[in-house]
Amino acid sequence: MMRLVIISGRSGSGKSTALHVLEDTGFSCIDNLPASLLPALIQHMNTMSDKQNVAISIDARNTSADLLQLPQLVDSSIMDHITCQVLFIDASDSVLLQRFSETRRKHPLSDEQTDLREAIRLERRLLDPIADVADLILDTSDMGLHDLRDQVKQRIMGKEAPGVAILFQSFGFKHGIPKDADLVFDARCLPNPHWVMELRALDGRDQPVADFLSTQDEVTEMLNDITVFLERWLPRYEANNRSYITIAVGCTGGQHRSVYLCERLNNFFKNRFNNVQSRHRELKVTPT
Repeated sequence: MMRLVIISGRSGSGKSTALHVLEDTGFSCIDNLPASLLPALIQHMNTMSDKQNVAISIDARNTSADLLQLPQLVDSSIMDHITCQVLFIDASDSVLLQRFSETRRKHPLSDEQTDLREAIRLERRLLDPIADVADLILDTSDMGLHDLRDQVKQRIMGKEAPGVAILFQSFGFKHGIPKDADLVFDARCLPNPHWVMELRALDGRDQPVADFLSTQDEVTEMLNDITVFLERWLPRYEANNRSYITIAVGCTGGQHRSVYLCERLNNFFKNRFNNVQSRHRELKVTPT
C-alpha cells in the first residue's frame, strides 16, 4: 500500500528539514501544496502502478478555508489504497522568535501591520485544524538539526511494521513538559540519586544508578503501576487506529529517575509491540 505523509507546522519549526529527510529516503516530495489540490493528488496516487510513496508540506500560506477542509480530506473515502499520516512540527513561540531573529528571515504572515510575534501566534491559530488531526506531533524547541532528522527517520521511516509506534521519553520538569507527550507520569516523588554523591554525575542508564533505584520499594511500585496501566490501555489505543503515542516520564532534572523508568519500560514493551523506542530529552540522546 502506498504512503502519503502530510507535513505541516509553523514556519521555522523544521518542516523543510523533515521533507528533505523523506526525499532522501525515496519519497516523492511536494513543498507547499495548496490544500485544495490534495484530492487530485490522491486520485492520481490511486491510479499509480509503481506504488510511489509521497510526502507533501502544507502550511499557513494556504487560505484559511482550505486549511479548515483538510481534516475532512484526510478522512476521505478516496484514500482507498493509501495509508495517510499527518506529521505536525512545532516549537515554542520564544524559540521560533529566536530562530527568525537569528536568521533574519521574513515570516510569511508578517507585514507592515503584523509584527513577527503576532505572526507566529496567528500562524498557530490558522494551523490548529491540522494539529488537531495529526498522527504525530514533534516539538523541536529543544532539538538541533540532526536531532530532528533522526526523529523523522526513527518515527516515520521506522514505522514499517503495523500497529502503534511507542516512544518513551524522559524529561526534567524544570525544563518544561514535552508538548508532544500523550501521557505524562511524574517521578519526582521517588528517591533521588542526585543526593547520593557518587551517583550525582551519572544518569539512569548507568548500572550504579539502576542498582540504587531497583532497591527502592517506591520505584518498584511506580514502575509496576505504570506497566500495568500501559499493558491495559496501549492495546486500546492500537485498536483505535492510533499510529503514534509518546509516553513521557519526568523527574526534576531528567537525569536519573525518569531515565531509569523509561529504559525499564522500553525494555519491557519492546517485546510486546513492533515499534518501541526511548529518548532522553535532557541527555540529548537519539531514540533507541
